[in-house]
Amino acid sequence: MNGTLYLVPNTLDFGVARLDVGAGALPDLQDVLPLGVIRIAARLPCWVAENAKTTRAFLKRVNEVVALSQPLQAIRIVELPRANKGAPQAPSSSFNALLAPALDGQDIGLISEAGLPAVADPGAALVQAAHGMKLRVEALSGPSSLMLALAASGLNGQSFAFVGYLPVDAAARAARIRELESISRRAQQTQLMIETPYRNAALLGALLDALNGSTRLSVSCALTLAQGWSRTDVVADWKSRPASLPNDTPAVFSLLA
Repeated sequence: MNGTLYLVPNTLDFGVARLDVGAGALPDLQDVLPLGVIRIAARLPCWVAENAKTTRAFLKRVNEVVALSQPLQAIRIVELPRANKGAPQAPSSSFNALLAPALDGQDIGLISEAGLPAVADPGAALVQAAHGMKLRVEALSGPSSLMLALAASGLNGQSFAFVGYLPVDAAARAARIRELESISRRAQQTQLMIETPYRNAALLGALLDALNGSTRLSVSCALTLAQGWSRTDVVADWKSRPASLPNDTPAVFSLLA
């Protein structure tokens, strides 16, 4: 029988070791991931990852809870092909090759740098290839910053859209924000977006400058970490009670007009 492609969720603390909070700030793995997921991760012999180094670090944390079925050095970890911005996606044959062990009956784990693989993540192309090869795909339970931020926002969770990154150019970004506000008002749909952490403050400032004062804006920062927080206010209140955002911690921004 063919193996299964498991979509293994990662924690949301990617990069926390670079902060001034020390390794002790890392949450216990069992506080973030179900034990059943950790057990599956511990037995997988093959992985496809965004980054092999951080995947090894993840597996070391797994091993502290459930012993790996084989030495870490013996586990096969290959990286996803990554196209440069604006370049065409790697050919499907590249992803088919990554899934070859499943044709020999081996289970494979797909893991992102943080959160659920294949959601706002290049792993989606591998999942598409797995379906094309008629392989079994199983998504495992775990944290998604987008879903946690939406739930914590109090905004419309019945209709929402993730719009990814906004333009870096100030004029284009402001135009895009006004467009998203118009869509949100017309459809009563929550709009979620993210930014590279060092541009968190710039995006918050752009949102406050471009949005109507009555539009609700939510920011969730450092989710699942001890210093994490979520705040939802109308834009006018954000302006009267400013907030500073860290430039080294991921955040999710949501708006509802």
